[in-house]
Amino acid sequence: MDVVTRRQRKIRRSTVTYKGAMSLRAGIAARVSFHPLSSSSSSNNNSSSSSSSYHLHKFANPISFPTSMSVRLVRAQQKLESKDASATLSPSTDDQENALKIKEWEVGKLQEEIAASQGISIRRRPPSGPPLHYVGPFEFRIQNEGNTPRNILEEIIWNKDMEVSQLKERRPLSMLSKALLDAPPTRDFIGALRASYERTGLPSLIAEVKKASPSKGVIREHFNPVEIARAYEKGGAACLSVLTDEKYFQGSFENLEAIRNAGIKCPLLCKEFIIDAWQIYYARLKGADAVLLIAGVLPDLDIRYMIKICKLLGLAALIEVHDEREMDRVLGIEGVELIGINNRDLGTFMVDIGNTKKLLQGKHGVTVREKDIIVVGESGLFAPADIAYVQEAGVKAVLVGESLVKQDDPGQGIANLFGKDISGAALRAYFENESAGASKSHAELSNNFPATKFSIVWPQQPRFQSLSFPIVSWITNSPFPPLPSSS
Repeated sequence: MDVVTRRQRKIRRSTVTYKGAMSLRAGIAARVSFHPLSSSSSSNNNSSSSSSSYHLHKFANPISFPTSMSVRLVRAQQKLESKDASATLSPSTDDQENALKIKEWEVGKLQEEIAASQGISIRRRPPSGPPLHYVGPFEFRIQNEGNTPRNILEEIIWNKDMEVSQLKERRPLSMLSKALLDAPPTRDFIGALRASYERTGLPSLIAEVKKASPSKGVIREHFNPVEIARAYEKGGAACLSVLTDEKYFQGSFENLEAIRNAGIKCPLLCKEFIIDAWQIYYARLKGADAVLLIAGVLPDLDIRYMIKICKLLGLAALIEVHDEREMDRVLGIEGVELIGINNRDLGTFMVDIGNTKKLLQGKHGVTVREKDIIVVGESGLFAPADIAYVQEAGVKAVLVGESLVKQDDPGQGIANLFGKDISGAALRAYFENESAGASKSHAELSNNFPATKFSIVWPQQPRFQSLSFPIVSWITNSPFPPLPSSS
C-alpha cells in the first residue's frame, strides 16, 4: 500500500466522528470560515465590539472562539478566491500527496479547536505548522509553545497517538471486525455493579489489576495478573479493571486476554487511554466487557460516537470526569450510564477525595439521580472511612487499584478496604456449619452479616436464584424463607 493510499484511509477514519461538521469538497479541505459575531448577538454580553469572538460555521450549533486563539484568520477567503490553483488538484502524484497533507492537517486543526472550545487542554499530538505552500482557512502560529508535553497525561496521549497509528496499520479495522464474529458474548458490566450494590448495601468494587503507574512506579514486583484477578473475585469484587497501557503502566492487552481466558467470571473493564474507535474494537476482541473514555481528552462528538460503538459491540462505557465543566458536558450526553469521578488530577497527579463530593452536589447530583446513572469513585481510596465518605456523597461503585494490588493477599485487601468481608463467604460458611440456623437471633444475624441483602439459591429451581431477602425479615424459627411456588 503506497503512502498516498494510507493517508487517504487515515483521513477518512479521522473524519468519521465529524461527519456533518465538515464537508470535504472539490478534493481539498472543508472551507471552514470564521465570521465576526454581529452586534445584536453580542449585545447580551453587554459588549459593543462585534469582533471580540468568532463563530465557527459548518456546525448545527455554531461555536464561539476568542480572538486570542493561536489559530487566527488572515483574509483566508480572499486568499482562496485569488488563488484558483489552490482549489484544483493537479493529477500529479506530488500535488495529490500535498493535497492529502493539507486535508489531514486541517482535520487535525478542526479537532483541536472543537476540543479547546469545550475546555479540553490536552492536545492530541505535538503542534506542527501547515504543509508547504498551504493556503486555506487556517493560518497557524505557535505562540510560546514547543513540542514538549505540558503534563504527563498529554505525554501519554501523544505516545498513544503514535502507538495506535502503528497498530492500525498492522491490524486494520476490517480484520478486527471479522475476528469479532467468533468472539464470545460480553458480560453485563453495569448489571454486575447493580447486583453487588443490592447484595451488600456498599459501593460495588471494580478492583484494578495494575502493576505500575507513572506517579508510584512499580507497585507490585511479583505480578501475575490471573492470580490477582482470582484473588479479587474471591474477595468479592463485582468487576475488574485491567491496565493495558504498556509504556507508562506496564500493562498489556495480553493481560486482559489472559484473565478473560482463565475463566474469571467478573466482567472486565479495559483501562486504556482511548483516542480512536479502533481501540474499542480491539478491546472487545481481547475480552473487554467495558471501556474507559476520558472526558478530559475526548470532545463531546467523540464521546457520543464512541458510546454508539460500545452499544453496537455490547460494551459498557465508563466516562471519566475530573472537574465541574467535564461533569456538565458528560451529563448533557445521551446514553451515559456510568460516570467515573477521578479524585486524581491527571495533569499534576494530586489526589483529593473531596472532588467526588464537590461534583455530586447540587444540580449534578439531581441529574445523576434522575437519569439513574451509576457514579464510580476513583483514586485516593485506602480505608473504610474513604469508602464511607464517597458513598455518602452519592457513589454506588468504587474503582480501586493501588491499595489492593500492593497487598500480599489482594483478596484480604478488599476486606481491609471495606472493613468487613464483602465476598459472602462468611454467609456461605454459616449455612454449611449450621444445619438449621434457628438458634441465631435477629440481632446475631444482623451483627454477623450486616449486608442489606443477600441472595438465596435453590438448585432445584434456578429460575429463583436471584431473589433477594432483607436479613431483618428473617423469621428466627424458620431456617429459610418460604420456597417460592414453581407455578
